[in-house]
Amino acid sequence: MADNIEDPTPTGNVWPMAGEQTDELVRAAFPLRLGLAEGKVALVTGAGRGIGEATARLFAVEGAAVVVCDIDGDAAQAVVRSIQERGGEAFAVAADLTKEDDVAAVINSAIDNYGRLDCAVNNAGVSGRFGSFIDLPLHEWQHMINANLTSVFLCLKYELGVMAAQGFGAIVNVSSGAGVVAAPGLPHYTAAKHGVLGLTKCAAQEFAAKGVRVNAILPGTTRTPMIEGFINGDPKIEKMVSRGIGRGYLGEPSEIAESAVWLCSDRASFVCGESLLVDGATVCR
Repeated sequence: MADNIEDPTPTGNVWPMAGEQTDELVRAAFPLRLGLAEGKVALVTGAGRGIGEATARLFAVEGAAVVVCDIDGDAAQAVVRSIQERGGEAFAVAADLTKEDDVAAVINSAIDNYGRLDCAVNNAGVSGRFGSFIDLPLHEWQHMINANLTSVFLCLKYELGVMAAQGFGAIVNVSSGAGVVAAPGLPHYTAAKHGVLGLTKCAAQEFAAKGVRVNAILPGTTRTPMIEGFINGDPKIEKMVSRGIGRGYLGEPSEIAESAVWLCSDRASFVCGESLLVDGATVCR
């Protein structure tokens, strides 16, 4: 290694023990930023909290101008302020991505502000209520499909149009382990997340020759506000939730963000149509 570059490899007792993983420790273990998104324009949906927020922040750290999109405009603005306070470039847009006019407005705002769109991470979505097939009301099914699948279709429709015209771009759709295996009690969520992978493959096949790469990531159980709310500070519940994770403890939003930003970077130039599990050896067990 060159004398003027600090070795980023963790030494000593840096790695956290099971259950102690935090975004801060992940950052401390890997202090060297690579400029993976230097000069790019990146859109992140569902960026007001959790995985989307971590992804927006990482894009900014890696040199991108970030369009922070969330249905909660105040949450999106808070993320933008935090990015700007650290010297990054970002602006916020509030949108309901189940509405085509809102999606078109988001893409247009990115073009109006920055003139192009290099990267997009379609992360927005909702969780669902556990229950049997026979007890699932049609309106809950429709809400889930709209929020977790139709929204991805609409975002792809407009992102691909812009990127194909440019002749370049990279898109990452956020699915789930429930995109490849069943999530018992969540048939609507399972169907939507399987559908995201189908959209990813279709888009990759159609647009690869036009210079646009489309991939998906499948996060495992991650310390998001939703999961934190379920655990409610109870170590016994956290242990129960973590039992199904191969490595034995929850993922962090920053760990999921790393995979999304890398897939959008030029380092992943030959990766297209991939469905990448980011789950601490959960599904493969």
